[in-house]
Amino acid sequence: MAATVVPTASPSQAAKPDLRFKRLDITMKRHQYRPDALIEVLHVAQEVFGFLEAEVLAYVAHGLKLPPSKVYGVATFYHLFSLKPLGVHSCVVCMGTACYVKGSSQILEGLQAELAIQSGETTADGQVSLTVARCLGACGIAPAVVLDGEVLGKLDPVAAIARVQALQQQAQS
Repeated sequence: MAATVVPTASPSQAAKPDLRFKRLDITMKRHQYRPDALIEVLHVAQEVFGFLEAEVLAYVAHGLKLPPSKVYGVATFYHLFSLKPLGVHSCVVCMGTACYVKGSSQILEGLQAELAIQSGETTADGQVSLTVARCLGACGIAPAVVLDGEVLGKLDPVAAIARVQALQQQAQS
């Protein structure tokens, strides 16, 4: 992780306080600035900022008295955290064993080709973010895809692409 600068003034001291940092301060205080609250604090940070940029990670590290490398390591380990802005719509393809055996890799390949992005990226228009998960726990409906929080099962590449295209068309109208 590149060197980051921790804000020297607290948000309340700044000319225009960023209320998002205030929300982080409240969350850290509620957890008594305990390092074991890191995941909860990161969830709140992502909720209020949309993604975990370097300045936010450094701010959390400073507030919880953790090394920045520890905060960065946790943020990159869990797939629900993002270090880049996400699209308006999210598409998560399960790559667990049951889903993989039933064709999730073909779904992923089809979506990557259709959206012209790779897993972990967002389309140029900022509409769709494509990610993979190790397992969604929906093995009975494999292969599974989560589209904007809705779990869809027993899909094939054509059906998955059609669902994503429908979302894109809704956004354009």
